[in-house]
Amino acid sequence: MADERQWQRDKAGFGSGANMSDGPLAEQFIGLTRLLLAASTPAQVLEQVVAAAYRVVPGADLVSVTLRAPHGGFHTPVSTGEVGLELDEVQYRAGTGPCVDTADHESPGYTRSEDLRAEKRWPDFSRAAVRHGFTAILSTVLVPDAAPPRLPGALNIYSRRPGALDSQAQDTALLLATHGSLALATTSAVSRAELEASHLRRAVESRDVIGQAKGILMQRRGLTADEAFDLLRRTSQDLNVKLAELARTLAGRHAELDTQ
Repeated sequence: MADERQWQRDKAGFGSGANMSDGPLAEQFIGLTRLLLAASTPAQVLEQVVAAAYRVVPGADLVSVTLRAPHGGFHTPVSTGEVGLELDEVQYRAGTGPCVDTADHESPGYTRSEDLRAEKRWPDFSRAAVRHGFTAILSTVLVPDAAPPRLPGALNIYSRRPGALDSQAQDTALLLATHGSLALATTSAVSRAELEASHLRRAVESRDVIGQAKGILMQRRGLTADEAFDLLRRTSQDLNVKLAELARTLAGRHAELDTQ
């Protein structure tokens, strides 16, 4: 019981200017930071942020993430419950709702409704949420890529208690979203760098093996470099085989081909 009271005091004091460095909420954020630093993919980051929001945001009963695709569509890659996918999808179909509005590139940073039973902004979503027993929602912006094209998403927190997602919950959620956004930017950059390195490595390997195949043809048939490349290209088209694959076969099996 003492631990629970300390936890509640820590939550209540968050954002008030009090020193919370020794409280359980601070410990949660320290632990989250370690997990985010260890995450190697955007999916792992999102899973950690959603789990943390469910644990530490006062009033959180359901948490999901909305991401926006380059073509403009939305999807929910992570949720603590199937109903989260359903309620997010209601908003995606309607083209409006706290998740969609927050993920807009002109979003103020968060969208909140403390009582969906009286909410007029999103009638379809509000009815669906109340039908499932959720009467409050808070969405805070996630920015997986700060560079153009900037495609913000949203961290969505649902509550069964009207008024539970107040300004204190909002402060906690915004801090979580900031942690998540920074980690997403880092892992996305790493993923892109790895992908670019992989593409570059494959390009170098293809260039090398094509060079080997050209050398073999030049030696065996007395062709110039241009003539050898043209022969490889034509044969690749005739056989419907990629040029690099054809070159790799010739370079690796030219001794066998000589004996046939």
